[in-house]
Amino acid sequence: RVKVFGHALGESGTTFFAAGPMAAKLRKRFPHSLNDAPVLLPSQGTALRRALDQWFEAEDLHPRIVGEFDDSALMKAFGQAGTAAFPAPRVIEPEVMRQYRVQVVGHTEGVRERYYAISAERRLKHPGVLAITTAARNDLFG
Repeated sequence: RVKVFGHALGESGTTFFAAGPMAAKLRKRFPHSLNDAPVLLPSQGTALRRALDQWFEAEDLHPRIVGEFDDSALMKAFGQAGTAAFPAPRVIEPEVMRQYRVQVVGHTEGVRERYYAISAERRLKHPGVLAITTAARNDLFG
């Protein structure tokens, strides 16, 4: 039996992205522009999907779900094709825009993802692990 500890690194709001003309169209009146808009979402049962579904309900939004994905990279690749919007963590917004050649549709702080480092140590001591967690806290979430 192994005991593990979670060390909070940070959290991020959510950005919706789309390619080309769709991004420009959906950017107007975001988030209400998502009503009946084609969207790609994480699979049901994931924490992010539950948070998105709650946010859609709270905002009275009813997007048209055209794809559900277990793999976020695959979801982004399908979004790159230009037929639907998709969410991703705001903290990686520049990388998503560069890698998938998509544009920002809008942001929401109503859907947040939290990130943790998991270790067998209650107090992090290993220099490599300390360097990684410090960099994540400062560079990504600082």
